[in-house]
Amino acid sequence: MSRLIRGDASKARGTELLPEAQLPLSREAVIAHLKRCQALVNEYSKQSFTRYAERLDEAFAMALDHARTNQEVAELTGMQRLVRKNRSELERYYTGYIAEGFVKFKNKELRTDLSSSKRTDELSLIDNDELDEMIVLSSITNRMDSYFAEPIWALNQRFAVLNGGEPVTESGNPAAPIQLCESLRRALRLLPLSAQAKTIVYRTYEEHLMGLVGYNLDELNAYLKRSGILPNLQYQPAKTTRPGYIDIGGTEFTPQDLAFIQALGSDTNQATLLEAIRGLQQTLTASGQQVLSVNALGDNSLAVLTTEQVVSALQNLQLQAALPQLIAGQALAPADFNLVVKGITELAKQHGAQGEVSSVDLRTIDLVGLVFEYMLGDENLPDSVKALLSYMHTPFLKLAFNDPDFFEKPEHPARILLNSLAEAGSRFIGNDGSVQFDMYQKIKDVVDRVIKDFRNDVHVISELFVEFNSYTKNIIRRQELLERRATEKVQGEEKLHEVKVRVNDEVLSRTTHKELPSAILLFLLQPWSDFLSFVLLRHGDDSEQWQEALGLVDELLWIIEPKTHVDEMHQQAQMLQPMLKRFNDGLDTIGYDQDKGEKLLDALADLVELATQHKKAEPAPAPMREQLEKIAAEKAGQNFHQPIDISEEEAKVVENLKLIEFGTWFEFAGGKRLKVAWYNARTSHYMLVDQMGKKVAMKSGLDIARDMIGKQAKIISGSSKPFFERALENIFQKLNAQAELEATREV
Repeated sequence: MSRLIRGDASKARGTELLPEAQLPLSREAVIAHLKRCQALVNEYSKQSFTRYAERLDEAFAMALDHARTNQEVAELTGMQRLVRKNRSELERYYTGYIAEGFVKFKNKELRTDLSSSKRTDELSLIDNDELDEMIVLSSITNRMDSYFAEPIWALNQRFAVLNGGEPVTESGNPAAPIQLCESLRRALRLLPLSAQAKTIVYRTYEEHLMGLVGYNLDELNAYLKRSGILPNLQYQPAKTTRPGYIDIGGTEFTPQDLAFIQALGSDTNQATLLEAIRGLQQTLTASGQQVLSVNALGDNSLAVLTTEQVVSALQNLQLQAALPQLIAGQALAPADFNLVVKGITELAKQHGAQGEVSSVDLRTIDLVGLVFEYMLGDENLPDSVKALLSYMHTPFLKLAFNDPDFFEKPEHPARILLNSLAEAGSRFIGNDGSVQFDMYQKIKDVVDRVIKDFRNDVHVISELFVEFNSYTKNIIRRQELLERRATEKVQGEEKLHEVKVRVNDEVLSRTTHKELPSAILLFLLQPWSDFLSFVLLRHGDDSEQWQEALGLVDELLWIIEPKTHVDEMHQQAQMLQPMLKRFNDGLDTIGYDQDKGEKLLDALADLVELATQHKKAEPAPAPMREQLEKIAAEKAGQNFHQPIDISEEEAKVVENLKLIEFGTWFEFAGGKRLKVAWYNARTSHYMLVDQMGKKVAMKSGLDIARDMIGKQAKIISGSSKPFFERALENIFQKLNAQAELEATREV
């Protein structure tokens, strides 16, 4: 099999060739090209975001001009201020997510699909605003894809070269319109925007996107072309394919090259992927390499079995493959796949079978073994689940002989069942021995029934899947409900925390560099801070109530200072009683103790009286002031006079953590698995839930970063693809690397 892309479009059309980069590109060259592409896109994205923000501000102003009610004016004004205030953060996250797309592309993890991010049976769980947002963005990207069809097509082809020959579509192209829209959508999670505000944001972005996409596509295609990567591509969407070639997206490929390019392809190319794997198996076998993972085939006695006799032997072995009975607390050991081949060999000797076994049968034995070998190394699966599922090796091997569709069809009942068992195991079982919803026993029951009941009728497996899926579907909904409730509660707590921090900062910004009496500090840092928190939560920081409550702090600090000007002295006397009344109303609003409140207000009045006599009150003693400020800081959840010492490595990990998706799983020391259900981008607080959806902890990004650096926590590398598809892709990569190594040795 060729390991070079021989079906280059320019060669297929016989055009004059410009100098091309030598293929395949080295890993270093690929990384260098991706970094340059990332830099080009990021640089212009930052520049263009400034223009977009200005245009967005104008769009809000136009919307305000057409507002029909005072309420609409207030809401739009608040949204406009919110966007203005967080403009730099939006830009940072937006460009950060765009840059992250290139990293995901390098790691072959970029698969963005706005229109199908939720399955149909889950749409009822999506918020209506979120569904509208998904539809709007899909519409925008479709229009952009249509308008820029030619340069997008060209960039897809060139990125395919950087992707090791694997085809690239818009969903996997880090500079495609869908990636830019997705980056904006994720950045907007920072802000609680109304549906009307999001409409303005996205409508303005679509107008802005035309220039951004056009520039990115032109610059990247020009750079890659100058670098010798498919410099002679010609866009010909409609043409007659030459005999012996296959047309894919306007480019002609030989069948051999197509098998290689699509070998790591999507779920719809399972037959192609399987054919590529089988071709590699045949190549390696012919070169004398031992491909078979369960290879006991050096014993020529196995070569006397026919396919029917292999299946018969497997049936006997399956009956003997019951799950071991374990003593309580004892771990289940994985199945020994080599015993299967040895068992077939022994049965062949006993029956005295004659004839030769086909190479196809040998490759089938090996391929099933490789799938289960991948399972044992898959870090998504807890060890107990790996061991349990490994006992399905023999019945699945028998199935592979009886039903050729097993490997080629993603919708095959046996594959769906295995995918469901693996997903449930990774979702509800931990390496620390924790099991939710009795899931280990449920999986064990399914494995046991497959071993005991499956003969040749795949309906048995279909029934098991329906039963298991019915059970997991119900508990998944329960788990999602628990997780949603926990998230809503934490969001409320985090909002309160942010409010208290904001209030404490506002008060300290007015008092820090002033010598103030104890009564003033006590009043402002305790009851009045509580009232400020109430107002900010209830009315927001754009409200008149918030401005008035803060203004009272400024008035109090002004009125207790001795005055020398006659007008100021007169104003001082006039302000006292109205100010005390407003303070009293505020304390009543929060239910502050009446006696304590009266004493505090009397103390404030005395201080004002002292000031009118041109006398200044004694400042609070340093220890008392420090204690009051410490209590206020702790109440707001802040560190008091404790600067955080953070290393460069920690800072880098903290910054990377800001880009992780909700739903990312971590495994902590001891094997405990926790998921990031939500995080507060403003405070860098991460909500971790267990496998039941219950909140376990709120950890700061720095705490998680230190756990990761200290090897006390790691991210479980998830994948949106089902287990079986991941397994086949891994097998291809493994065999292809083996074939490349063998080719190097021959040279």
